[in-house]
Amino acid sequence: MQKKEDLVDILFATYNTNIQFLKIQIESILNQTHKNIHLIISDDNSTQKEVIETLKKYEEKDKRITVYYNKKNVGYIKNFTFLLEKSEAEYIMFSDHDDLWYKNKVKESLEKLKKENVDLVYSDAEQIDEKGEVLHNSYLKYKNMPIINGRGNILAFSRHIAIGCSQIITKKIKEQILQNKEEMMAHDWISVYLASIQKGVACIEKPLFGYRLHTSNVFGGRSLKQNLSRWKQENGGSYKAYIKYRDKSITDSYLNGTLMCAKYKQKLKIENDNKNKEEKVIKYYEKIKKTKIINLRIYTYFKYLAFKGIGKRAIKEIFLFHFPLVSYILYLMQ
Repeated sequence: MQKKEDLVDILFATYNTNIQFLKIQIESILNQTHKNIHLIISDDNSTQKEVIETLKKYEEKDKRITVYYNKKNVGYIKNFTFLLEKSEAEYIMFSDHDDLWYKNKVKESLEKLKKENVDLVYSDAEQIDEKGEVLHNSYLKYKNMPIINGRGNILAFSRHIAIGCSQIITKKIKEQILQNKEEMMAHDWISVYLASIQKGVACIEKPLFGYRLHTSNVFGGRSLKQNLSRWKQENGGSYKAYIKYRDKSITDSYLNGTLMCAKYKQKLKIENDNKNKEEKVIKYYEKIKKTKIINLRIYTYFKYLAFKGIGKRAIKEIFLFHFPLVSYILYLMQ
């Protein structure tokens, strides 16, 4: 029999969700080998009646499910914050509404968290399409994402490390996120950072779920080339539009993520050894945002953003950040 302290809250936000994907994901969570779970769902005022009806049926079917229905649409961040506030378990996981969890996802994540005695564990995933067919065997390798373990890695500050649906966190991290929720713009970035400067982070380098890519995805899971092509269709192919894409989709996200981390650390009064490095990263992003033609401070990139296995991603980012005009010309030639 599982211990009460092994209860895992799984936070699940919905809004006009594809019914087929919704059912597949809920079933994959209910069929986990670790049975001691509480699936907390918050629907953000879906207008599709079938979504509400489906959620009600599942809540009636399984006592481990609790569903909340927003009376008005509040948006993803507020809806997700609401879910965090409803969670009471010692361990929390995040679920997208359209993925597919493999049976041991909860079990292996929890075991790793306890064994390594860290505040957060994240795992790899297989990227799947609308039919559930595997597009890429490793999301981390396909996206050239860093793999970090332990404490104090500057990459937890300078980069987005792990998508939320790959994570399990401790109650302590959840409560810290809520203490400064007004500044929370990416829960899966701040969770990794807070864990990294405290008990630490651990990575499971094997896929524990299928991360779905489909037509309604805007940027998640797609390559830079795919995202740029979409942007070009909607905003035109001028250099001005290209720079706007870089700032809105990349530079602003990186800068805002680091500023968020800095504000959280100040609010929570947590000390770490990376203070000077973090300040330099923020200044770096601020200068990159102002770069329209060329910026030769490439050594800063390699010092604070590069990592083993970054591969072609480094080349793409260096051109985007430091040589945007050249990057634009190369993009037009493709």
